[in-house]
Amino acid sequence: MAVKLATPQTSATRQKLELHPDRALPVDPDQRAIARTIYAQTKDLPLICMHGHVEAEVFATDQPFADPAQLLIVPDHYVTRMLVSQGMTLPELGVPRLDGGPVETDPRTIWRAFCTNWKLYRGTPSRYWLEHELVEVFGVDLVPSAETADALYDRIASVVADPDFRPLALLDRFNIEVISTTDAASSDLSHHRSLAEQGYGERVLPTFRPDAVACMDRAGWRRSVDALGVAAGIEIGDFAGFLEALRSRRRAFVAAGARASDHGHDLADTTPMDGHAAERLFARALAGEQVSLEEARAFAAHMLFEFAGMSVEDGLVMQLHPGVLRNHHDGMFAQHGLDKGFDIPHAVEYTRALRPLLQAYGTDPRFRMILFTIDETVYTRELAPMAGVYPAVKLGAPWWFIDSPEGMRRFRETATETAGFYNTSGFVDDTRAYASIPARHDLFRRIDAGFLARLVLEHRLGEDEAVETAQDLAYHLPKAAYARRDQI
Repeated sequence: MAVKLATPQTSATRQKLELHPDRALPVDPDQRAIARTIYAQTKDLPLICMHGHVEAEVFATDQPFADPAQLLIVPDHYVTRMLVSQGMTLPELGVPRLDGGPVETDPRTIWRAFCTNWKLYRGTPSRYWLEHELVEVFGVDLVPSAETADALYDRIASVVADPDFRPLALLDRFNIEVISTTDAASSDLSHHRSLAEQGYGERVLPTFRPDAVACMDRAGWRRSVDALGVAAGIEIGDFAGFLEALRSRRRAFVAAGARASDHGHDLADTTPMDGHAAERLFARALAGEQVSLEEARAFAAHMLFEFAGMSVEDGLVMQLHPGVLRNHHDGMFAQHGLDKGFDIPHAVEYTRALRPLLQAYGTDPRFRMILFTIDETVYTRELAPMAGVYPAVKLGAPWWFIDSPEGMRRFRETATETAGFYNTSGFVDDTRAYASIPARHDLFRRIDAGFLARLVLEHRLGEDEAVETAQDLAYHLPKAAYARRDQI
């Protein structure tokens, strides 16, 4: 299958790929000097990875990674969407089709396409993560290009083939203290049982993700509800049975070590429905009747309110990250499925939307909620003020499209004055790209070091305070934000 290639980067063969020790630190020499000192106190801290999307099966089976393309390109939507934006297609990049149709199967062809188009990633966070991976993880010293592609492939393939590069071994190599997976509400958690038997039950944790059953407008909603009932051992014939099945699975997740639930709704609305109205709507949907978008959204809002009550009961931290129109391109979604349909952010209102939930639970010491956003305009206006007053709320780190150097800086500048540092979750990575996890944490620690160094120079913090704050943001805050309730 032919792949469209950008103009070859012939000059790249004359370059050596090196990581500058001051990358992403401030330009001002005085600020940079202080930032170096702060960063030095955080760079080796263990990683707390409680918002992860690496599949549980990857850890449970501990199989070798297939090849460089399957590890670094095919599953990483940050990488593939940039190439698609320049005229390539997902099948050309080896992304599987739901119908089993033809896609590129030669990993070297996919890898060459990526390397030849390396310049597309200039100025992006993907460039930072990928360079970190190539140098620190794979020992590469060549800049990717058409000319170096095969040499790079061979080097990475040799590392991937090493038994020490298995998924479980990388937990130690990457200094990951704990990592979560994201699991459907209907998951039988068999992979986590296997991990517990292998001695990893306290290190690789499940996260309860009920979107497929909470959002009636999602494809396959009825099938997901049926699967939930099977997993819970409950025949779901009405709304009460649905709620009991959810509680049952949440208890199973807690028993398997889960610390959080994860909710990726379209909107942040938490307005509860009248109980009888919710029962009637659920019965209609269960019977196969058409449900309008407005009704689906009302049910999703009601379920967020219900989930908050369940969190009070069982202690799972409630993570909410709305504001992304999933599968923006119907054709891509139909061809390749979830997470491949060009997800695009949109504006979300939080102040009124979250008020019902926070009225009920925002001051309840048993409830904990972490709020994420893609819409940076709401940090100052809505989210930081909420986190800055409601004891139950923590403000999540920049997520997805703003998991970037400038996005991180803007987050600190817009949220800190109102929420402070200690009403945030610290850094929480959000990725399926396993090998990029250390790079993401490293970048955030560097950006925080730079921000804190400026406060030191402005005589707003002492240097000892800045170091302590940086250590808290990198390690202690995320660990505390997701601690089991009986350990708080």
